[in-house]
Parts: sequence; structure tokens; C-alpha cells
Amino acid sequence: MPPPGDDLPRVHVAAAEVCIARKPVLIETVLGSCVSAVVWSRRLKVGGICHGALPQCPSGMLRDRGPKPCLRYVDFAIKYLVQEVAAMGATREELEVKLFGGADVLPILAPGPSGSVGSQNCSMALRTLEEENLRLMKSDLGGVQGRVIYFNTETGDVFLRRLQAAEVLAQDPDEFALEC
Repeated sequence: MPPPGDDLPRVHVAAAEVCIARKPVLIETVLGSCVSAVVWSRRLKVGGICHGALPQCPSGMLRDRGPKPCLRYVDFAIKYLVQEVAAMGATREELEVKLFGGADVLPILAPGPSGSVGSQNCSMALRTLEEENLRLMKSDLGGVQGRVIYFNTETGDVFLRRLQAAEVLAQDPDEFALEC
């Protein structure tokens, strides 16, 4: 069974990308250790998603290289996404934020002193929401399984399916674990 909203145009978001939708679309992304934030305004029925691969944008990078390379960082991508949705007329107080991803999908890599990349991405996403005074509505973070998420920008619903190790490249969107 496809996710509700399957009749909507689909947009795929890869790592280091942000998608903000003014019209109803079904945004999909595949997450391993990366973290995606979904930001939506119920009043305006607009929102977007970001897909950050690394926790924190290095100091000075934005100044030296501009915003595009910084979208690969969870902290910058979330702040940028919120700024863009707010620029469409949404107030920060009305934003519904959901977080997904941050799995430890590469067991052969030993976590460093700060933890795995997935756990660092989760921590940074939560810290960024706190710093930005944003309310987290729902989340599905951590674990050892990748995820496929589908964000329906018309309803604000996010549908999630956990991936098995062999499914990293071949997803079957016929089964969904939960609706968030």
C-alpha cells in the first residue's frame, strides 16, 4: 500500500538538500545516519524538509563558501529550513517540527569519543531545536535501521518505513511501520 498522498507529485530530497513546498507534494528521503527535520505550518499548509549528513557547520564556512555547502550540516540545515518556512508567512510558534534518522547503520565503524555520526546528528538536531526555541512534535531517532520517510505537505503527515540492512539501495514502499 503506497503512503496516503501518493497521487501528489513526488520530490526526492538527497543528503545536503532542502525542499520547501508551497503547493501539495509528497517529499521523500532515505536516511541512515543522516537526520531530517520536517517543518510544517498547519495554518498555511506549507512546509519543507532538510537532510543533514554531519552535525555542525564549521565556523566560518558560511562566510567563506555560502549557504549551499552548509546544507549538509544538521544545525545549519534546520535553521535554514525554519527561516525559509517563516519567510512564507509562518510564525515560529505555529511550526510543527518532526525529526527522523540518526541511525548507526555502519557497525564496522567504531564510534569516536563524541559517539557515532548518527548519535551526533541526533544530539545536534535536538540542541538546534532547543536553541531556536522550536517545539518538537514527534521524532523517530537513533537505532540501527535506516528509514524511508514520506512527507505529505498538504496534511503535514509523515510516513516512515524502517529499512533492513539489505534494503539500503532497494526500497519497497509497500509497507509502513508507522504514521507520525
